[in-house]
Amino acid sequence: MMKMSVGALLVIACVSLAGFAFAETKDAGHGKDYRTFHASGEVEFGSIEDSYTSDLVMYLAGNQFMVMQELITDFQKKNPDIETVYVETIPPGQILKNQLLQQGEIEGQQTAMNPDIFASVNIGHLKKLNSEGLMDEHAIYIHNKLELMVAEGNPKNIKGPEDLGRDDLVQSHPNPLTEGIFKFYGSEMLKDLGLHEKVTAGAECRSCWAIEGKTWFTSRHHRETPDRIEKGEADVGIVWTTEVVHAKAEGRPIDGVAISAPLNKQDKVNYAIGIMKNGRNAGNAARYLAYLATDEAQSIYESYGFLRASSAELELKPL
Repeated sequence: MMKMSVGALLVIACVSLAGFAFAETKDAGHGKDYRTFHASGEVEFGSIEDSYTSDLVMYLAGNQFMVMQELITDFQKKNPDIETVYVETIPPGQILKNQLLQQGEIEGQQTAMNPDIFASVNIGHLKKLNSEGLMDEHAIYIHNKLELMVAEGNPKNIKGPEDLGRDDLVQSHPNPLTEGIFKFYGSEMLKDLGLHEKVTAGAECRSCWAIEGKTWFTSRHHRETPDRIEKGEADVGIVWTTEVVHAKAEGRPIDGVAISAPLNKQDKVNYAIGIMKNGRNAGNAARYLAYLATDEAQSIYESYGFLRASSAELELKPL
């Protein structure tokens, strides 16, 4: 077998690490959207196979990814017998179509079609599961609102959503195919402002230029938009308020521009959650939903910029 010098090995190691770093940059950290939380405090990333074996499996709307570590840590402290919690945080439209209603794959690995819990910002997703005999009840457990994400210091002096009609801005928005934030709320806001055609040209695609050089539609906006703004590839993007709060908490060179009600859609953005009837851990799922209704859980969400649900909303109701 050919022997290699220490120098050669170091070169190979550096190239490998550089390739890894490039991959992480290229996918904007998407691999972090699949996590297994252990009662010991350990967090594993990308162990897709855990969707078949964990004590609690949850597929959730991706825009709450920043909350999950603190939330699940608190939940497991209160429920130490639930030793492993697998959490997926990607666009719920992708989850519904590609993982719950048909066999799906993530990074070449098959993923379980029967999580214990599914949550979405679109109640219609849960109603579809109900029509398929897969879910009976739901609760509304948090709310959110739209905001504009800009570079630190707001160098383009963007004052509000009306400025999305400016010709000097490069924009990065969630795609209208799988991202509920844009499909149901951002596009409606642009239509309210009479700017939808100018900003999107009516395009419906993902990971693409809706308007070449002007409006980019992301694959998974909650990681890509701040990434594009930091790299100087975009000036502004429609995001959730919580994503601005999270980026600033991480020390990223990001700022937010508030959108006033009712344009921010805060009265319409309801996060719905329910227990899957074909899941393996119905009892653990029920305990998690009960935990979400506690002041501790609501306070954690609130600390990340979410809006609390009312006690009436947190009660389970038929779909």
